[in-house]
Amino acid sequence: MANGVEEMDRESVVNGSTMFSDEEVREISGFKRGGDDYVEVTCGCTSHRYGDAVGTLRVFTSGDLEISCECTPGCEEEKLTPAAFEKHSGRETSRKWKNNVWVIVDGEKVPLSKTALLKYYNRTLSNGSTRSQAGRACHRDEFLRCTQCNKHRRFRLRTTEECRTYHDAFINTNWKCSDMPYEKITCDDDEERASRRVYRGCLRSTTCRGCTSCVCFGCGNCRFSDCGCQTCIDFTRNVKA
Repeated sequence: MANGVEEMDRESVVNGSTMFSDEEVREISGFKRGGDDYVEVTCGCTSHRYGDAVGTLRVFTSGDLEISCECTPGCEEEKLTPAAFEKHSGRETSRKWKNNVWVIVDGEKVPLSKTALLKYYNRTLSNGSTRSQAGRACHRDEFLRCTQCNKHRRFRLRTTEECRTYHDAFINTNWKCSDMPYEKITCDDDEERASRRVYRGCLRSTTCRGCTSCVCFGCGNCRFSDCGCQTCIDFTRNVKA
């Protein structure tokens, strides 16, 4: 029991300056200790057709990963998931972002899977959500149907921005594939297989159909005071009360 308490104490003081030891990141090019809860590092993904797409990866203490793309001077793609960045780069064999997204280590391209940069991401998946342990809400992935092609599209709900994207899409009665802001898709893109849709990001069970760890009924991450829908209005009123 004492060891568990000590481990929680160590994790509670982790911030952007202490996430990784100097040894773990010594040879990684472009590594910066950023804000209070993240670090930044130059990353990329290679397409045999289009070449290298370069970006900046933010690794958060929560385990979240975000990439701002810099593939061209005018690219405005920000806060991409690694999987979305992989697809945006034009990588031919996608869906393996841990191996296809790389960083430069000692002058060589090294997959994220072979670095220490995924240790918080992997720890969150294997040990359960650090957010749930800290009393914060966890949200599993949700799906919406396109009003034009009737295909299911996945929404990942790990950050406030992602929750807002899903929320706005959910209340939009005319939502369509091309409205997806962080992943460029069209009605011509294939729908996820039904066997794949059962995996919705619950951190306790990969095929969970809904439990108290992955179903949120309202929190500061998924309800918004500047939204005029009845759900958000009711939540805001209850919080103030």
